[in-house]
Amino acid sequence: MKLLIVDDHAVLREGLAALLQQIGPDTSIVQASDATEAMTLLQAHPDLDIVVLDLMMPGVRGLDALSEFGRTRPDLPVIVLSSSEEPSDVRKALAAGALGYVPKSAGQRVLFSAIQLVMNGDLYVPPLVLGAGPGSVESPGYVPKNRSELALTPRQIEILKLLSEGAPNKLIANVLGLSEKTVKAHITAIFRTLNVENRTQAAVAGRKAGLI
Repeated sequence: MKLLIVDDHAVLREGLAALLQQIGPDTSIVQASDATEAMTLLQAHPDLDIVVLDLMMPGVRGLDALSEFGRTRPDLPVIVLSSSEEPSDVRKALAAGALGYVPKSAGQRVLFSAIQLVMNGDLYVPPLVLGAGPGSVESPGYVPKNRSELALTPRQIEILKLLSEGAPNKLIANVLGLSEKTVKAHITAIFRTLNVENRTQAAVAGRKAGLI
């Protein structure tokens, strides 16, 4: 696995690199101190598997960097690692294209679980940020079933519309300029958010909710 860490604090970045190196002996870490350097490294390392991005950086904002990463490398999953535990920041990050959001207060196990889930095409949203109750942050991959807790992102609504028209994942990916892996992750999140089990139920729920 090859990871890119983007954080403007050198000490924190080095500590995170040392931590992620424990994933396995074949883990390779690339570091960037800001979004501009990260964009250069994206071009220089086409074999990157995942990006771990700090939202609070000087210069280009983390959310803007997320959008730019998505345009440059739509196949590359991004996990946000942030000191903010505000639900609004989680929603903004997911809407900008992040496939995971981990607060810096979370433990090592949570970060590793989030990376594994995102690499498997799932979406990681921490229960602690979403108010799922004390102690539940250790449960990986939680996405609330109540739409009031986490509304669908604009990208997920686009996917839901195409899904409701019967478009397969490959076509949705081509239309939106995404990888099939990313589309699958968003569909998983849509199912969980709408509390449905299949595409037909998602389309019905989306129409009832006025989303499509």
